[in-house]
Amino acid sequence: MPISDAFHIYDTTLRDGAQQEGLNLSVHDKLAIARHLDDLGVGFIEGGWPGANPKDTEFFARVKKEITFKQATFAAFGATRRPNVKAADDALFGALRDSGAPVVTLVAKAYDRHVDLALRTTLDENLAMIVDSISHLRAEGQRVFLDAEHFFDGYRSNRAYALEVVRVAAEAGADVIALCDTNGGMLPDELSEIVHDVLGVSSARLGIHCHNDTGCAVANSLAAVSAGATHVQGTLNGYGERTGNADLVTIIANLQLKKGRQVLPDGHLPEAFRISHAVAEVTNVSPSARQPYVGFSAFAHKAGLHASAIKVDPSLYQHEDPASVGNDMRMLVSEMAGRASIEMKSTELGIDLRGDRELIGRVVSRVKEMESRGFTFEAADASFELLLREEATGKRPHFFTIEHWLTTVEHSVDQGIVTKAEISITAMGQSISCTGEGNGPVNAFDNALRSGLLKLYPELASLELTDYKVRILEGRLGTGAITRVLVETSDGKGEWSTVGVHENVIAASAMALEDAVTFGLLRQGRVPE
Repeated sequence: MPISDAFHIYDTTLRDGAQQEGLNLSVHDKLAIARHLDDLGVGFIEGGWPGANPKDTEFFARVKKEITFKQATFAAFGATRRPNVKAADDALFGALRDSGAPVVTLVAKAYDRHVDLALRTTLDENLAMIVDSISHLRAEGQRVFLDAEHFFDGYRSNRAYALEVVRVAAEAGADVIALCDTNGGMLPDELSEIVHDVLGVSSARLGIHCHNDTGCAVANSLAAVSAGATHVQGTLNGYGERTGNADLVTIIANLQLKKGRQVLPDGHLPEAFRISHAVAEVTNVSPSARQPYVGFSAFAHKAGLHASAIKVDPSLYQHEDPASVGNDMRMLVSEMAGRASIEMKSTELGIDLRGDRELIGRVVSRVKEMESRGFTFEAADASFELLLREEATGKRPHFFTIEHWLTTVEHSVDQGIVTKAEISITAMGQSISCTGEGNGPVNAFDNALRSGLLKLYPELASLELTDYKVRILEGRLGTGAITRVLVETSDGKGEWSTVGVHENVIAASAMALEDAVTFGLLRQGRVPE
């Protein structure tokens, strides 16, 4: 059960969030996400619409057998009965009753125009459908929430009818009537006024369900809470169709950290970062770096002026402690960096510059000079750490030297593409010639380099190139422009990024790959030559 029935955090990631373009959840995915949501501590998890499709029907059956929720109450979603059919006789409606979910959330039309054009029934019959459906489920022992669909558009079109939907639902036994900004067109001040009005003429308990089409879903949700709503619906990471639903992670953090309203059990908010990113892995939707609170950039600092202040007191340029949501402060190294940025970044990387002003000054100057040539270190921590080590010791960490390389791409007579790389390396006093093939010259180069070094450094077998990005820095030069390559590598225990810059994309890639392998060997505990 939720920590308190006085305020509800209601998650609809598995139903409304799953309607996002390009997001396709298997039953296994939905089970995994449900467990993550329960770990976060949300009060209610809406599982979908049992009986509407085979996937949701299977999911509900497996939830009964496989999940015992520690925090959340499981909810089914569906529509009120069809027009002119009794609730007890409606087969699709019956699937909600038989789902085993202790809570059923019914969606009902609150917009007169939708009743006429979409339901094709009368306004009175729509009210009868609401009353009959709620009464039937309540008689079966289930708790009922009502989603008043298109409520705000309906209120503007026919205030009396929208309010009547709220009244009859509450009198029939709905615990909560969630006012839905289904088209996402509301703004906070307008929405707040309407919620105030509804509460002034009704004794119903109100909730809020917002979409983000004006970019105000979170603000609208908070405005509704300030106006008196005690039930908030949303999705993790703001998933949802069009521009998405209200992001529950941001809403929860704002309510708990800014408003002092505890909406999760003790100790659960610091799990927000981990769970947000774990769910992003399941959905295969890349998390937004600029997502409030839990984005990688939410507490990242680039300007030297900011770093100087943060060195004195982090709260000077941070609205909250990143640890409150499980995130971390990050210092970014760029041409905007000053001494404080470099010093704090080196500490973050575990390298003690000993407060050496001359050394720190050299690093600052070198970073600015290299970034003027196209390098970037804010997204390439590993390359920056190698630079730091070189400046601190006077020698770059060194395990091998690439003496010569050649890549070829051949279009064969059978219309196939064959890509090869040949590399000459010196390592541990040995001269090594190696070759590799790949699905492109960079992949072939990577395969050749690691195959040549594998006998001397067997730990390289665990390295995998996980991401590769190319950016043309001077578009005016077209195909002859300077190219920046960012490479992300993993050893199964962590990931690191390296950078290379050159007029030739293969040469830039070779620089980034050389740094990646060098850093990987350092991570494995190898001592440089």
